[in-house]
Amino acid sequence: MFKKDSFAGTILVIFLVSLVCSIIVAGSAVSLKPKQEEQKLLDKQKNILSVAGLLKPGININEVYAKNIEARLVDLNSGDYVAQQAGFDAAEAAKNPQTSIALSANDDLAKIRRRANFAEVYLVKNDQGQVEKIVLPVYGSGLWSVMYGFMAVQPDGNTIDGITYYQHGETPGLGGEIENPNWQAQFVGKKIYDAQGQEALTVKKGGSADKEHGIDALSGATLTANGVDASFKFWFGKNGFGPFLEKLRAGELNNG
Repeated sequence: MFKKDSFAGTILVIFLVSLVCSIIVAGSAVSLKPKQEEQKLLDKQKNILSVAGLLKPGININEVYAKNIEARLVDLNSGDYVAQQAGFDAAEAAKNPQTSIALSANDDLAKIRRRANFAEVYLVKNDQGQVEKIVLPVYGSGLWSVMYGFMAVQPDGNTIDGITYYQHGETPGLGGEIENPNWQAQFVGKKIYDAQGQEALTVKKGGSADKEHGIDALSGATLTANGVDASFKFWFGKNGFGPFLEKLRAGELNNG
């Protein structure tokens, strides 16, 4: 038996205290996980409703989302809708070589390395069940971080209806201004593609001079703006939502 003031006794006490603390922490993590997942889903729904123009003070987010939003899964290679997959997680799918593709240096404009084979899009419907806009998830690397956002596009597959960024690590007051509603307002009404169907949306200094496709870059945040521009060129090109939006513009998908 160890003496309380012996070295071995001290080690035993430390071990037992550590073990008890580990059990408490592990138990807390397990018990809190459902709540964390619930909050994560609620935050996602909130951001989708925000870019869709449906986030109003005092609303029940779950109810409005369930009533007005329909999630659909898109095959990014073909641009077609496919059967929904229970528990689909785009981030996890992008990590798995069996459910994603590796992007070459020339194709990886957004610097994301891998792209999932499928992506979830969100049809925004009015009270009559008609699709008024489609919300697309977009992400890509900025100066310091991967920037995650949603863009709302009208059913013509070309006209932007809104944009929001909900997660990033860019510099506050500089690249962090991608969250600024005044900057985001520039996107409303802009066209993603030109008359020939080529991706034409551009974020650059003085970009607002192009009334149809241009967005003025963030002052003092050139690398963040370049990252935003590159992510759009990827997601609206052939390796992103390009095939899907092309079929929307041609009326082949009948808006879901």
